[in-house]
Amino acid sequence: MFDINEIRKRAQAASDAASRQLNESMEKSRKITEQMQEDMEAAQAAREAGQQQDAEQAAAQQRQVEILGQMFSPDVMAQMAATEEMIQKAVDEKVAEAAALGVEGMMNQFFGDDTALVAAALETLAMEEEDEEDPELDQALEEELYRILEEKLAQIDRLPEPEPIVYPKGDPRWEQFGILLSGIISHLNDHRLDGMDVEEHIPVMEQQIASLVRRSWGISGRGELLDTIRYLAEEGYVLRCRLYGEASSPEALMEESDDEEECASVCRGWRFAQWYKLRFGPEFLVGWDVGRAAMLARWGCFLGWITEGEALGILWELSQKAAEELHSWREFAESYLLGGMMWKLLCGDSSAESYLGFLADAATDLLTGKGDGGQWRDCPWPAPRKIGFQPRG
Repeated sequence: MFDINEIRKRAQAASDAASRQLNESMEKSRKITEQMQEDMEAAQAAREAGQQQDAEQAAAQQRQVEILGQMFSPDVMAQMAATEEMIQKAVDEKVAEAAALGVEGMMNQFFGDDTALVAAALETLAMEEEDEEDPELDQALEEELYRILEEKLAQIDRLPEPEPIVYPKGDPRWEQFGILLSGIISHLNDHRLDGMDVEEHIPVMEQQIASLVRRSWGISGRGELLDTIRYLAEEGYVLRCRLYGEASSPEALMEESDDEEECASVCRGWRFAQWYKLRFGPEFLVGWDVGRAAMLARWGCFLGWITEGEALGILWELSQKAAEELHSWREFAESYLLGGMMWKLLCGDSSAESYLGFLADAATDLLTGKGDGGQWRDCPWPAPRKIGFQPRG
């Protein structure tokens, strides 16, 4: 179980570390300035005494040049002061928001894709005794989760949505559509959806996003980021679900080296694929893969691992893939729910009920405009472009 007090301590520690570094830089500048002042006073005294006036003056000037070379420029000093103020303001706001939002809000603020979503488990755990553990994900609970998933899918299917519209190839709305493919994760993490940047570019937020990507995905730089995006776009859960659906039995998917836990995971995944293969098929999970890939592209751009042009190119390709396989934001949300359910089953995570609730609520906000939402509603799904000549009436 996560320790909320520990999370607050980590936030405060980050603030203290940032402030300490700035204070050390300011202290260094102060000491250098004092030293320069002492040198200037010494040179002045030497001049007044008439002792080696020219030599002392030259030495003092040289010392001033050396000191000024070590000092920060006025622009840098101003930037440091402004950065310190922004850092403190951002940290104060985040801590205040976390305190007001409680467990759910705190987890959404501090953790990302996979880890942030596990926060759903805390909604239940917070009401239980501290020493009580999650129930085991046995066959009975697994069947109950299928029932809950069906309820969430029906909830999404009832949501109002504008009719799809045709987007010409050069239509600027494609860019916004690509950004909105990251909508569910962005909503859960309170990210911006009005442009490529997920947050304001200040050091504390950049460090938070970098930590989020490393912790949730094991990605530390450009190469790993692009490899993961490529995997999600070309294989991902679509391929995994296809392999599980085509297997005649879970044993056909197992390897001799698999332990008991891995075998149980394979069995749950196989049952999921068999349960839904006739109704949806593996390609339907493209929304789960594309949505996470779009989020990684935006995170990577924010961190400077890829350029904005590269991120836009990735989002364009993901947009075409999503629009080809799916036909509405409702289908995209349902795909995300199905993919998330399969992920939870493979992980053996019994918190899937609360997790699915988080996803369904995020999709509802994006389609209905609840709170600060409505971004999906305001950007209709791209309709297939008609090819060839159309008969005249």
